[in-house]
Amino acid sequence: MSTRHLTRLALLAAVALILFVFEAVVPRPLPWMKLGLGNAAVLTALILFDWRGAAAVTVIKVFVGSLLTGAFAGPTFVLACGASMTSLLLMAGGLQVGRSRVRSLGLSAVGLSILGACTHQVTQLALASLYLGHPGLVGLAPLFIASGLLAGAMTGLIAHFAVQRLQPHPAEGTYP
Repeated sequence: MSTRHLTRLALLAAVALILFVFEAVVPRPLPWMKLGLGNAAVLTALILFDWRGAAAVTVIKVFVGSLLTGAFAGPTFVLACGASMTSLLLMAGGLQVGRSRVRSLGLSAVGLSILGACTHQVTQLALASLYLGHPGLVGLAPLFIASGLLAGAMTGLIAHFAVQRLQPHPAEGTYP
């Protein structure tokens, strides 16, 4: 791994962490609803580098962010960790399919972000249902998916512009 590669991933992790902590202190319209702005840095790392780099950004964001916000090892940490990793796996899979097999149907940054946000929401809802032992929470799925669509579109747009801005110049070479 080159120094440039490592530095850019560290900067993306720092951005993800700052946005994660910022969102923890900002008032929300509903208790569970966040835009997930830190995920724009994760998606940017996934598109510019690979799933391993995005996983490193995700782990730093969730673990260090949970330590800073006082949520480490609590129920919210378990929900965030499980949902973040599941979301990353599906986004990485969607990106891989888009790059290798279905070029004309490949997902954009916005499409990947919506996939990741909806996966994150559904995973959190499923984990909360298991944790609380209350299957009635699944009735909230439409509201969770709607917020995932909205948040995913917004974060995807941010990631799209970040990727355009951070894309290496042809003279610089390609990542990694």
